[in-house]
Amino acid sequence: MKKVIIFGATGNVGSYVTKYASEFLPEKGFEVVATGRRNTDVFDQFGVNFVQVDMMNKADFEKLPQEEVYAVILLAATIPSYMDDYSGEKYLQTNIMGTYNVLEYCRKVKADRVLFSQTVFDISLYSLEDPTRVLDPHLPPYFDYSGDHAMYVISKNTAIEMLKHYLKEYGLKYFIFRFPTIYEYSTFQYYYPNGVKTMRPLYKQINRAKNSEPLELWGDPNYAKDMVHVYDCAQMLCKCILFNGKDHEIYNVGTGIPVTLQEQCQAIIDVFSPKDNPSTIEYHPGKSGGGFLMDITNAKEDLGYEPVMDVHKLFEDYKYEAQFDRFKSLRGI
Repeated sequence: MKKVIIFGATGNVGSYVTKYASEFLPEKGFEVVATGRRNTDVFDQFGVNFVQVDMMNKADFEKLPQEEVYAVILLAATIPSYMDDYSGEKYLQTNIMGTYNVLEYCRKVKADRVLFSQTVFDISLYSLEDPTRVLDPHLPPYFDYSGDHAMYVISKNTAIEMLKHYLKEYGLKYFIFRFPTIYEYSTFQYYYPNGVKTMRPLYKQINRAKNSEPLELWGDPNYAKDMVHVYDCAQMLCKCILFNGKDHEIYNVGTGIPVTLQEQCQAIIDVFSPKDNPSTIEYHPGKSGGGFLMDITNAKEDLGYEPVMDVHKLFEDYKYEAQFDRFKSLRGI
């Protein structure tokens, strides 16, 4: 059976992508193999074989399948959100040399394609200049060379240059998926902007709603952004495994349905706040920002992608997953 190898399966996005892939791909004739740096049996519940692999250790790749590897989904990366002690070198090691090792594995096992993830920060300045702009997937890079995201973007852009080389030299197809914020429930409710542990604003809002406390809305209530649930992201990735129309492409991961701050707050209240004592919304002046609008036209046309998770379904899934906390063991809690 043809195999799909998922690197980064133990991450926040990767764990849910692996769950989705385990339900979608076997019906299409593919076996899913998950990998990550930490050993775990959490994927046994989905019938997925897990192999402990550190991308920086070339010997670890010998533990992976060496035959019938059709595709690699590369989600493993060092990212700013979880860097509690800034080091530009870590980006270079993981996102460039780690990617190189994965590409070498793809070459040796004669994989057909690699699916590569990056964030929207390579084109983020377009949205900073015009928050209403819908971002075309083929925009040239335009990002801030200062700040804690710069070396991340540089490392990812360098990795993309390697993808182009491996296509030209070895015929390895590549498909790039540009992520805005991907929404999925996690036990760990924090991130590290500029290296400082901080509760994610979304979880602050959810926790306030649960306690019937007012939700704070800063800036323009009509400011809108794309809110992508992890299962729609996974749908796009899995459908690309089946796509045979091109040998490379860039896809924006999104919904094409802008969600306003007002709609987001109201959905949180509807899902999490007690019905007999719902939270209210407090409006505060300030600058809106922090989101992106994604053009997903080519993903719909090429892959047959159709988002199914609106903002209410997104938060309903948060509530549902919190009951099981199926990936708690992966979050260091």
